[in-house]
Amino acid sequence: MTYCCGILVRDGLVMIADTRTNAGLDNVSTFRKLHVFEEAGRHVMALATAGNLSISQAVISTLQEGLDNPETGEKETLAGTSSMFRATQLVGRAIRHVHGLYAEGLKDADLRFDVSFLFGGQVNGGRLRLFMIYAAGNFIECTSDTPFLQIGEHKYGKPVLDRSVTYNTDLYDALKLGLISMDSTMRSNLGVGMPIDILVARRDAGQSELNYRIEPGEAYFHDLRERWSAALRAAHNNIPRPPYR
Repeated sequence: MTYCCGILVRDGLVMIADTRTNAGLDNVSTFRKLHVFEEAGRHVMALATAGNLSISQAVISTLQEGLDNPETGEKETLAGTSSMFRATQLVGRAIRHVHGLYAEGLKDADLRFDVSFLFGGQVNGGRLRLFMIYAAGNFIECTSDTPFLQIGEHKYGKPVLDRSVTYNTDLYDALKLGLISMDSTMRSNLGVGMPIDILVARRDAGQSELNYRIEPGEAYFHDLRERWSAALRAAHNNIPRPPYR
């Protein structure tokens, strides 16, 4: 399983992804699901993946090698796109390209073409944007009304974000809330686990401000988990018992 979230607030973008791909008793694998494409001063883009690992890796490799432009015959890459919208369209094309290569074989093996992406960033001084891209290559965009998107095993972490994140939330408060959302998911689903990859990009900075991996046992994340558990216990103890008899 997987849990990834992207939070787009006034000051910038937060992207968070776990790395667990198999939660069997004796077979736990770790693979990076948050991929960063960055050229300081020109663009910073982050692509988080969920679903079939072979499909998502094929899409990432396709984007790295480039797609043929049918009009010019040249290779198109994320680094050469002029805007986040064009870059998102390119990701959609890469998904459809991989679908054309493998969908029939997956169907013969009774497997679904199961993949989804969160794609956020800023290109050439354009708008900082965040998109969710589906298996068909179509996409939706995050808005200030609901300033976060999630993919994977999102139901356990969504209530935290629903109750706390707004477009005016401080950038590093958004990171903290995203990590609490990740912890809530990990507590309830063994298919989501550490290490956790995070990216913070401040609006108009032209590069990432933080690109970091939280390893198991890290002091801050351990403290955050303990404080959140204690805060929840204190909250429920402070609420009067139901008066129903």
